[in-house]
Amino acid sequence: MKGKPEKKEYPLWVRIILPVIFWLALWSILSAAIGQEILLPSPAAVCRRLIELAGTTGFWAAAGLSLVRIFLGAAAGTAAGMFLAWLTFFSHPMDTIISPAIRILRATPVASFIILVLLWIKTGAVPGVISGLMVMPVIWQSVRSGFENTDPGMLEFAKAYGFGRFKTLKEVYIPSISPYFVSGLCTAAGFAWKSGVAAEVLCLPKTAIGTQVYYSKIYLETPSLFAWTAVVVVMSIILEKLIKSLLRKRRPE
Repeated sequence: MKGKPEKKEYPLWVRIILPVIFWLALWSILSAAIGQEILLPSPAAVCRRLIELAGTTGFWAAAGLSLVRIFLGAAAGTAAGMFLAWLTFFSHPMDTIISPAIRILRATPVASFIILVLLWIKTGAVPGVISGLMVMPVIWQSVRSGFENTDPGMLEFAKAYGFGRFKTLKEVYIPSISPYFVSGLCTAAGFAWKSGVAAEVLCLPKTAIGTQVYYSKIYLETPSLFAWTAVVVVMSIILEKLIKSLLRKRRPE
């Protein structure tokens, strides 16, 4: 019986550039076939519009403020998720009270939270709050899994040598939690960005990417809509790669 064939490692241009060329060509063909820019603009039209937008201060202000709002919300959600994971793991009463609420939060559609939060706080703060709410359950689950999968032998070792709570946390729990936390953070970063921009589309802050996406749709400026969507996708990819790179550098050898 033949073994599984080895997976061939293709060069960079085949793995990245060739697929891009293929999908751009297909996009161009479909755009030409439809023949209506309002329905499907060509890649060239979207690229021209993106270059025009990039030459304005409003473009960079919208991108920068969206990034700041979402980052601050995600950071707060990460801190809250870590604290609640610690609290619910070491306190059974708190676990009984808090864990069901976090699971419900994770299962609730983001649009529902956006509308509810919009009733309670200022428009400009909504994207950050939503990002935090979407990040917190992911981090909570990841860190909680790290606590639950800590090696019992290491805990017995720490107890036998009289480690205090702080030293046990530092020397035993944190090394166990780290890989789970890194994985959860990479997942949460994508959730934070997408949910934050979605919140901007619904609550319309004065200067934001989501606001520009909404107005492009309302005024049927389809090339602008595609251009802003491309910005969202590219920024999401860059943020994910940046976070993975930073975490990889901090990981012990």
